[in-house]
Amino acid sequence: MIDASCPFASWFLWIASSLFLLAYALPLLFAPLAWARWFRWRLPETRALTVYLGRCTGALACTLLVFTFRAAPHPREHRLVLEEVVVAAILMTAVHAWGALKRQQPWTEDVEIVLYAAVAGAAWFALRSL
Repeated sequence: MIDASCPFASWFLWIASSLFLLAYALPLLFAPLAWARWFRWRLPETRALTVYLGRCTGALACTLLVFTFRAAPHPREHRLVLEEVVVAAILMTAVHAWGALKRQQPWTEDVEIVLYAAVAGAAWFALRSL
């Protein structure tokens, strides 16, 4: 359902949440090492911590996405969710930029700087459209 009074915010929440769920949250939750290989990470010998942190990240992402999907039909009533998306996207932009500056991540993570910055901008625009 799309809220006719704020269609951009509603569409943004549906589309961005769906894409993030499929590309990041579920793969991190259920197959963090496969996700890491797909994004060109070199895997450490001891993998238990890597799997644990990947699953934790996936679980947190899924939690945030539950609320973005709940907010999508009526974003004006769930302004806080869009504020959380803006903050999360800004922080993810910073985390990825820091990793790029330190040269500690594969190029695929560097590309995500633009992705997260775009999500932050779109979420900010959606928030301002309410």
